[in-house]
Amino acid sequence: MKTIIVVGNGMVGYKFCEKFTTQSKNKDFKIIVFGEEPRPAYDRVHLSEFFENQNAKALEMAPAEWYKENGIDLIVDERVSDIHRNTKTIITAKNRTFTYDYLVLATGSSAFVPPIKGVEKEGVFVYRTIEDLEGMLAYAAKIKAKNPAAKAAVLGGGLLGLEAGKAVMDMGLEPHIVEFAPKLMPRQLDSRSSQVLQLKLESIGLNIHLSKATNQILGNGAIVGMEFGEDDVLDVEMLVVSAGIRPRDELGKTCGLEMGVRGGIVVNNKMQTSDESIYAIGEVALYNQMIYGLVAPGYDMAGIAVEQILGKEDSVMVEDIDMSTKLKLIGVDVASFGEPFMPASKGHSIIFENKTQHLYKRINVSHDGKKLLGGILVGDASDYSMLHQIYLNGMKIPEDPSQLILPASDGQAAFGDVMDLPNEAQVCSCESVTKGQICGVIESGEAKDLGDVVSCTKAGTGCGGCKPMVADLTSATLKSLGIEVKDSVCEHFDYNRQDLYKIIEVKGYTAFNEVLDNHGNGGHGCELCKPLIASLMATIHADTANKEYAIQDSNDRFLANIQRNGTYSVVPRVPGGEITPDKLIALGQIAKKYDLYTKVTGGVRIDLFGATLNQLPLIWKELIAHGFESGHAYGKSLRTVKTCVGSTWCRYGMDESVSFGIELENRYRGIRAPHKIKGGVSGCIRECAEARGKDFGLIAVEGGWNLYLGGNGGANPRHAELFAEQIDNETVIKYLDRYLMFYMRTAKPLQRTAAWQERLEGGLDYLKEVIIDDKLGIAEDLETEMQTLVNKFECEWTQAVNDPEVMKRFNHFVNSEEEDDNIVFVPLREQKMPEPWV
Repeated sequence: MKTIIVVGNGMVGYKFCEKFTTQSKNKDFKIIVFGEEPRPAYDRVHLSEFFENQNAKALEMAPAEWYKENGIDLIVDERVSDIHRNTKTIITAKNRTFTYDYLVLATGSSAFVPPIKGVEKEGVFVYRTIEDLEGMLAYAAKIKAKNPAAKAAVLGGGLLGLEAGKAVMDMGLEPHIVEFAPKLMPRQLDSRSSQVLQLKLESIGLNIHLSKATNQILGNGAIVGMEFGEDDVLDVEMLVVSAGIRPRDELGKTCGLEMGVRGGIVVNNKMQTSDESIYAIGEVALYNQMIYGLVAPGYDMAGIAVEQILGKEDSVMVEDIDMSTKLKLIGVDVASFGEPFMPASKGHSIIFENKTQHLYKRINVSHDGKKLLGGILVGDASDYSMLHQIYLNGMKIPEDPSQLILPASDGQAAFGDVMDLPNEAQVCSCESVTKGQICGVIESGEAKDLGDVVSCTKAGTGCGGCKPMVADLTSATLKSLGIEVKDSVCEHFDYNRQDLYKIIEVKGYTAFNEVLDNHGNGGHGCELCKPLIASLMATIHADTANKEYAIQDSNDRFLANIQRNGTYSVVPRVPGGEITPDKLIALGQIAKKYDLYTKVTGGVRIDLFGATLNQLPLIWKELIAHGFESGHAYGKSLRTVKTCVGSTWCRYGMDESVSFGIELENRYRGIRAPHKIKGGVSGCIRECAEARGKDFGLIAVEGGWNLYLGGNGGANPRHAELFAEQIDNETVIKYLDRYLMFYMRTAKPLQRTAAWQERLEGGLDYLKEVIIDDKLGIAEDLETEMQTLVNKFECEWTQAVNDPEVMKRFNHFVNSEEEDDNIVFVPLREQKMPEPWV
């Protein structure tokens, strides 16, 4: 058995391992992987998402168990310090020796730190690893504790610099981008597109400083500012350096491999270095005198190295590597493909620009107008995938090429259908998946829906930019085969959620059995259709969970969240997070009386844990007497509208966020929806209420509110998208009424607004047409339906304690008044917790 040692466990090193495990001859080799960092490979492309949930596990490419399951020895937190080519051995920093038959260098790159005087000061960071980010978070908390209005700068206005700017915003610091060049993203954008991007970023709170050469970092021990010239100083308390990358090529230098003049280990088209037993892949490899800083070429290199080691000598790297890319920077689409900067001698440029909407589109075409040569998109990159495919495959373009970036007269795309692509068209560049492969797994019966396609081909699992095209291809292929894509709720109904909504609305059904008997397939229903229909009837008739409690899930059945030892939590509503001292005292007294564990939640409420089933109505009764009501923490409904203190107290506040947050929470409380809903209202662009991480969010700006829609945290965090700018309170409520009702009418079961919005055909533009322009002619109906729900609101807790029949639900045993004596608590920091599971 031959041994392959992989040095570097980043994205490309992991991809080498993944591709190797899929090969039939992989059992003939033993793979040992070394990683410097203390964890398995993680997704560095989406590194900024760490600031939203600080969950390193969510970024993992694969857990440590995956390596074991595939017979790979993963050694983390250990650096390879030397290579002895004559004996084919490597030495680690822990002075351990390992022998190889093949060595794969996937050491990647490190952040380039310019030699600026004072750059070693405390508070100066690079933006590269999770450890870097953890250090930034800790330092940000430290400086904000001293100065809540602390500022931070990012040195570098390229792709990584703007990602770092987003990170600075997420940490609640005032962000400043400092760029040496006269424009942002100088390698990807021309001057005009860069200006449009700058306007957009400035509108959401980034401060941009161009043509700035940093002379020194100011401060005594810790950074207090950046000096650009004698009288040109920027006061900042933190600096993130993102000025480019340098290949981690030190191992190649010390063992005598051929090196590039400016760094990088020289490789041929087989990914071999000057030593045929040693391969280099990713950002450490110098191929065609270039270091490629995108993940897709690194993945291709990994695949070539795998096949070369397995003896497939015909498999070589292509000569011309496509550097096209589509990005979402701080919620702004940016894309470039082909030749973004093209001299007039090679062709013509067609430009569409709308600075009021922060849109810029440029395409470059050949002199004869028959070939698309490249382009740039800022603000709207929805056509990128198709334009990129036209460029890659040399497809025919319209006689008037401007139709490619301007709406066609009939409203249809000028470039035709996605099925017009050739089978060899590479749809997913990260995983090298073609249109033919996607259609093929469907045509063979191996894949029956989008989830199957992704599972079979891995398309869309990299950067995610190709997901819309993969979805379109899947739908079109299924349709071409005459296959109807069913999304029925369960075996008891041949309808989806939207169908059932319309049936219940038109027929006026108020009981589950009415729906089942008239439109079901027999049986008694299940845990999928019962809560769904309960939610629909609540949405349509403003019913509470008490109306037909038997069809609710366990939390709604008992109007409280069940915890892991069988007790329940009680979460009263605290609109906007505002609470009087008397109510605070009441909460404390009630928690003390019933010996409840108390915690302030992330949603500006106080959670009372450890209530037994029979205690629930007793606790509610006391809370109701003090003016509280159900916070619906257990329901698929509005949870909270988080607020900052706004202009009521804050010196930066531009509007009264607390008052408006309370108004919105009181308006939408109790409405039942496909999933939980959260809101946020921030009084200024410092965004202390984290409004852009909510299903709906408002940020006060000069002239009104900016409304953001479709964000959420959780396992797949997503920033809300800017929907409308500078609107007044009345317009906000009008748009939210329409948006929430449209979501409640059309979303799938248990689908958050973020996922619903992302999958909505036409995306945000279509949503604007429906909500703002009333394209479907239903705006008035949506407002009326919402007002009906608002008018009919009743507190479920109050209903329960006033109804003797409902009260019977809250006994531990149906034939006894005794309590459950199996519930055991143990002490925890002067409170209590459930006894740990054994």
